[in-house]
Amino acid sequence: MTGDSRVVAVLGPTNTGKTTYAIERMLAHRTGIIGLPLRLLAREVYDRIVALRGPSVVALVTGEERIVPPRTQYWVCTVEAMPEGMGADLVAVDEIQLCADPERGHVFTDRLLRARGLHETLFMGSDTMRGTIAALVPKAQFIKRERMSELTYVGQKKISRMRPRSAIVGFSVENVYAIAELIRRQKGGAAVVMGALSPRTRNAQVEMYQSGEVDYLVATDAIGMGLNLDVDHVAFSALSKFDGRRMRPLAPNELAQIAGRAGRGFKSGTFGVTGDAPPLDDGVARAIMDHSFTPQNKINWRNPSLQYGSITRLIQTLEMSPNHERLYKAREADDLRALKALGEDAQITARCTDGPSVKLLWDVCRIPDFRGISHAEHASLLETIFNYLHQRGTIPDDWIAGQINRIDRTDGDIDALSKRLAFIRTWTYVTQRKGWTIDESHWRDAARVVEDRLSDALHERLTQRFVDRRTSVLLRRLGQKEAMVAEVNETGEVTVEGEFVGKLDGFRFRQDKGAGVAEDKTIKTASLQALAPQFHLRADRFYNAPDTEIDFTEQGGLMWGSSAVGKLVAGPEGLRPGIEVFVDDVAGPEVAQKVQRRLQHFIDRKIAALFEPLVTLSKDEALTGLARGFAFRMLENFGILPRADIAEDVKALDQDARGALRKHGLRFGQFTIFMPLLLKPAPTRLRLVLWSLTKGLSEFPESPPPGLVTIPVDASAPDGAATMSGYRNAGERAIRIDMLERLADMLRSEDSRGGFEAKADMLSITGMTLEQFATLMAGLGYKAEKSERPKVKAVDAVVPHDGARMAVDTGADADTPVMDVAAEQPAGGIVADPAAVQPDDVVPETADIPDEGIAPIAEELAETPVVDDHIPDTVAEETAIGTAPDAAIAAPEMETFYVFTWGRAARANQGPRRGGGERPQGKGKPGPRGKKGAPRGDKGGNKSQSFNARPPKAEKPIDPDNPFAAALMGLKDNK
Repeated sequence: MTGDSRVVAVLGPTNTGKTTYAIERMLAHRTGIIGLPLRLLAREVYDRIVALRGPSVVALVTGEERIVPPRTQYWVCTVEAMPEGMGADLVAVDEIQLCADPERGHVFTDRLLRARGLHETLFMGSDTMRGTIAALVPKAQFIKRERMSELTYVGQKKISRMRPRSAIVGFSVENVYAIAELIRRQKGGAAVVMGALSPRTRNAQVEMYQSGEVDYLVATDAIGMGLNLDVDHVAFSALSKFDGRRMRPLAPNELAQIAGRAGRGFKSGTFGVTGDAPPLDDGVARAIMDHSFTPQNKINWRNPSLQYGSITRLIQTLEMSPNHERLYKAREADDLRALKALGEDAQITARCTDGPSVKLLWDVCRIPDFRGISHAEHASLLETIFNYLHQRGTIPDDWIAGQINRIDRTDGDIDALSKRLAFIRTWTYVTQRKGWTIDESHWRDAARVVEDRLSDALHERLTQRFVDRRTSVLLRRLGQKEAMVAEVNETGEVTVEGEFVGKLDGFRFRQDKGAGVAEDKTIKTASLQALAPQFHLRADRFYNAPDTEIDFTEQGGLMWGSSAVGKLVAGPEGLRPGIEVFVDDVAGPEVAQKVQRRLQHFIDRKIAALFEPLVTLSKDEALTGLARGFAFRMLENFGILPRADIAEDVKALDQDARGALRKHGLRFGQFTIFMPLLLKPAPTRLRLVLWSLTKGLSEFPESPPPGLVTIPVDASAPDGAATMSGYRNAGERAIRIDMLERLADMLRSEDSRGGFEAKADMLSITGMTLEQFATLMAGLGYKAEKSERPKVKAVDAVVPHDGARMAVDTGADADTPVMDVAAEQPAGGIVADPAAVQPDDVVPETADIPDEGIAPIAEELAETPVVDDHIPDTVAEETAIGTAPDAAIAAPEMETFYVFTWGRAARANQGPRRGGGERPQGKGKPGPRGKKGAPRGDKGGNKSQSFNARPPKAEKPIDPDNPFAAALMGLKDNK
């Protein structure tokens, strides 16, 4: 120390500008070093000096960070990292009262006793250190600084009533997180500041608070160490803390250090308690307000004069006791504990046989235990590092790469990221040690990149968990009573002041489900206030939208795109439904009326287009008398009437009336009176909705999938739903009414009393297998008798050849329909209609359709039984039999067939048919089987062959039990 060097202690409470004074004094000199208690505070001071002098002359040195430009003039360091013997013009140490800290106090005491500037030395801190500094540094001068603002105790206050710009202090990570979560739910969010955070994370969190993005700060006592924050009120959630060994109450001066963060500059601040913390004792509160505390007469000390002759000697010098009454020996620190643990290892002891080795071991032991897992694990890591350094001179690149890469992950929650940050701090510290790695610059950068990445991820997780941005923004804007701006994008997402608050579904606001109960009221109030103009703009756009953007659902809902905007309700007539709109009250009656009018126009046009034949029928002035009444009945029933319900009315219609009705596309079927055009999918879908409205149903039946001939019967459907769907129930399945009429036309030519088998055309038109067709016929009132007979394989062709015929086996089953529609059958046995429903699907109501003889000859061959004295008909067949004369004749393959009769009438003297029996031909009359291959009639044969067509059918008496025949008789009588 030179002759003109002076030592100055600048003492006083918080918010007196001591740190600012030290920075000004350092910059007044050519060179300077300032030591600060926290890495966070060091970064803050470094940024301030860089802003004043530029980065080229300012260095930042902490245990985990080292930025040293070539022309450094000013060094900003943590107290532990202050360089010694540099000869700077000024040396300053902040928060000198930490000499009394049980963990780090001995480091501050060493700087108080030994750190000196060439021209000036400054110690800044609490006035409680005046006596101790005077005793240990006799030539020190004192400058007392008064607080620039007033600090007032306001007692206890609930967190829910905490005013903005408040800091709530906790003394454990769990406590901090719990408080931050509570504030997020009630106040919109809080920034989190803890000493364990990296500077990058801490700065990002503080920036959220300083910028006003959040109005609350939740922190540990780390904010008491000189961090300059815009805090109006400090609330303690607890008055005791764990100091690493035990829970202890905070001393009044420690509370004052934290409370003093309230009120910066000349702005006054307040402090108090919250949560479970009891109110402060009056004496403690008064002491904090008056800045009057018990003097700090004892400070920690550890011998700085170390001897490295051996591990034992080093430990002895570290444990020496002080020789001054103001000093007391510091308790065993982590570095000394690690040294003792490693000193017991035989390998380490064998390596430490000289001074440099012992000093290297001590440097390794001073690596902080950032991980905090256990002393044993920390000692094990230090042992590995020491062995590498002692044996190889540096830490191997591949080993340190593995350690860093293992930590380089940004997945996981806050706790996982915090642990990884603690782990990477070990490697940022190690890579800062000069000479410990081969490529110091590379590994410092590698560790820094990982720490920055983890810091950013941790900031993001903290923000996600503890900040509800939209609630915070909306609360602030509501408090300012300013008009807020709402925006609605193309998908209906609503943002208010840039914050997502929910979706506009048509003309109703759907609040975001992510909000909690506490935020609901705030978000809804702000959103509806801002959305009022949007409703009018949206209504105008809807009113001018084309009909193609609007649709109805099968439950009567009215949709605009994917948004529900209303629903159909019962009106004065079936084809004139009413409209109920879905519009929020805040939109106003004008918007609701505009939406209602547009929807009414849509549904009126939709009904006019889809039910045009029915509407035209109802408006035909030429219809008079019974025909006009019949048209009215059709209008009431949406174009479909079961014939049984109006049988007398149908009989009463004369031919002229029927003709007039048929001109409108009306078909008089044997089961149903209907308009084929109205069986198409679109009219059917709307008809079910309108019919359901007239019936007052709460749940509407859905229309069947388009193109299906039969569907399963829905037992839960209301009466009449099948008819409105365009189907007639027949047992377990329902058949479409137009296809049923075509089937009825085919059944007219069959002998329903004597019995008949299903023709291929019957199976084809229904799209069913034989078994399914039997079930359908049973549902229509027929009795289906199942039998078996030997199966005869069909042949593709018959060619005359010297009196013999050559057959080619097709392998087709006898019950396979000619048009195998069932092969395309979807799940559930529902079969698609082979032909779309068109007006020309209507089959004329003729009494009989003559057999044109177009069935293939193979059908005749399939009916010929196989007998034991079989004579080969083909050369191939003869050869095959001749080559195996001793082969046993296999049992014939059986096939199933059904004989249908009307109702329950028994078929006289007719048992189950087998292969040797006779089967009905034509209209069910039994006839002898011909020889194999002999054709009956002209079924598919060559017209040049000499066989006759089937003779004309004789007139049979009408079967009164057959509904088809009865209906036919009625038609003939009317003619």
